[in-house]
Amino acid sequence: MQPGVPVDELDRAIVAALQLNGRAPWSLVARLVGASESTVVRRAALLGESGMLRVIGVVDVLRCGLGVPVLTRFRCRPGTTYDVAGAIAARPEARFVAVVSGAADCVAEFVVPDHAALGRVMVADVPGGDRVIESETHAVIRTFVSNHDWNPGVLDPKAAAELRDAAELPFEDRFRDGSPERLDELEQAIVQVLGQDGRMPYKALAAAVGSSESTAKRRVESLVRRGCLRFRTLAEPEVLGYAVEFMLWLEVEPGRLETAGQQLAAHPLTRYLSATTGRFNLAAQVALRHYGDLFRYMTDDVGSLPGLRAADVTLQLTTFKRAWVPTPAAPPDRKEP
Repeated sequence: MQPGVPVDELDRAIVAALQLNGRAPWSLVARLVGASESTVVRRAALLGESGMLRVIGVVDVLRCGLGVPVLTRFRCRPGTTYDVAGAIAARPEARFVAVVSGAADCVAEFVVPDHAALGRVMVADVPGGDRVIESETHAVIRTFVSNHDWNPGVLDPKAAAELRDAAELPFEDRFRDGSPERLDELEQAIVQVLGQDGRMPYKALAAAVGSSESTAKRRVESLVRRGCLRFRTLAEPEVLGYAVEFMLWLEVEPGRLETAGQQLAAHPLTRYLSATTGRFNLAAQVALRHYGDLFRYMTDDVGSLPGLRAADVTLQLTTFKRAWVPTPAAPPDRKEP
């Protein structure tokens, strides 16, 4: 949480509504959180100015043939972890970067053009240089659930259902076997603009990309329907009442990977889950309301997964980057030394 920026229950409800549907009309959000539309707009603007709330459009890179994601765990020389994390976050390939505690010091997600490009990123031009003692890379081979789909449980089920009914459906499973979509020049311009402001009105979007308002709206709807575009609400879990965030790394028997993945993906605390190559074949991001919940989560929820062989937890201490966007905790822009 940013120091000096108080967040109350109304703020939390507004952020939760946008987490469920990033482009929900302010009138709908206001009705569901029980406040006037002007109050909701003002509160959201204040949260945005403080860096605690932002909605962006994100492209599914696999669906659009724009790259492949990989997760990497780094061990760093003592006293250098934050410098290494800053160097990694400065790389354009880095979509997510966090300093963690446990068997790794830093975790990052890179999106590279193809797996061969990992040789350049992780061998020829290692982020952090000789401050990195060891790295371990896991290629993402399936996404069970993404941060876009997480319901933080702040709003009642009826309100959540209404927001989700108005939002696009999850597309990772529906499109994972289809051939990649190719974005034309106008679509590329649209996703680039929405990547800065996911709530931009269609009139402003049309002006920015040089099209009519009806064309801009139709293209956005097409991108969403084809599984190319989603809207991501960027807010730290603390804003939503979650004090602990961590990466969970699991080794599961291959024959039970699908069942274990579906079970963990359905858990309300799972923000992200993918199947990966490497020593761990499931990687998750999880949020808990209290540190004291961690023991019960590991024994009851993780312990009940079928085919579980090993589990590792890396607690997120400072998150530098989410969905390519620096967080409020990230250091100023820098170039890697």
